[in-house]
Amino acid sequence: MINVNDRKSYLITKRAMDLSFAACGIILLSLLFIIIALLIKLEDPRGSVFFCQKRVGLNGREFKMFKFRSMVSNAEEKLSELLKYNEVSGAMFKMKDDPRITKIGRFIRKTSIDELPQLINVIKGNMSLVGPRPPLPREVEQYTEYDKQRLLVTPGCTGLWQVTERNNVGFDEMVELDLTYIKKRTLLFDVKIILKTVLVLFGSQKAF
Repeated sequence: MINVNDRKSYLITKRAMDLSFAACGIILLSLLFIIIALLIKLEDPRGSVFFCQKRVGLNGREFKMFKFRSMVSNAEEKLSELLKYNEVSGAMFKMKDDPRITKIGRFIRKTSIDELPQLINVIKGNMSLVGPRPPLPREVEQYTEYDKQRLLVTPGCTGLWQVTERNNVGFDEMVELDLTYIKKRTLLFDVKIILKTVLVLFGSQKAF
């Protein structure tokens, strides 16, 4: 079992940073939220603006994670027939040319705008700005005890995996990057990852 930095001073400061950054982000991006919501509804009026998905967080507790909907309204029903086209190894599903993605969805995914509603999760406390990405319950069912160490900390909107390799590595490599973060995490390390995330958002061609 890895050692986790759970010092009270770090956790309090990290939570304060999460709340202040998330609140400021929601206020500053409110106009963008409205525009994206309108575009989503114009392309596919049947579905909702937000996509709420059950994820697994700290110590295996499940919660609803928010995203802007980037797929057709019946995307979850179509997943089973696409699993054979999975482009990453292990307990994850990624498909670059996923036919379920809408036109506006392709844009907001490429720019990671679809992830912005997770600031709501940060305010609620079931996510942090920085941490391992929260997995799906069906993914956790395939986890080994070693893999489950990803769940020892609050999951994040971004993390070490996203700013180093993103979709270029398989599941095992992602786990190693997440565990490296968990072992090394400090406030300075969190800030560095946030700054690198901004650079990735404006310069990466790897997001899908």
